[in-house]
Amino acid sequence: MSIRLVKPAVEHLPSYLDALRRGWSPDNVRPEVTAREHLAAIDADPVAFVESQDDPEAKGPPITLPDGTQVPRLPGYRRFIWDGEVAGSIGFRWQEGTSTLPSHVLGHIGYAVVPWKRGRGYATQALALMLEEARARGLAYVEITAQPDNLVSQKVILANGGVLVERFMEDPAYGAVESLRFRIDL
Repeated sequence: MSIRLVKPAVEHLPSYLDALRRGWSPDNVRPEVTAREHLAAIDADPVAFVESQDDPEAKGPPITLPDGTQVPRLPGYRRFIWDGEVAGSIGFRWQEGTSTLPSHVLGHIGYAVVPWKRGRGYATQALALMLEEARARGLAYVEITAQPDNLVSQKVILANGGVLVERFMEDPAYGAVESLRFRIDL
């Protein structure tokens, strides 16, 4: 089955809410916290939540890292992975004028597929679609990180032309754990 990436809109929220309530989170780093934050934000103001998912000018508030540190927001946006309902989400962030990222940013692209739709190739397709958008921004490459034990995510990255460039220790804000950095030349 093929998917498409859709800009979040109010009409997508019932499906998104269902996924959150079923225990899924769009965030692999702070899953429970992010799910609670998204549920509360949608409950408070669905339109504002939808608008917050698309911020190519980095006008939103600072980002809170897992250790509580706040850092400036980068330009970026999130798209829903859509197959008639929310099947996951994929986010893209960048710095203007360069392909490099600050050390506290784990990668240009992050994705998460709902558990009940995994194994269908959705993440591989979604990453391929997002790479087209990254090319359109003029980046020379994107970097994506994965945990050493996350073989499924590594397979998704490799299927899209990713090359392992290093094993590294994540920023202390993320717990200074070992991770893998892949690069996809655009």
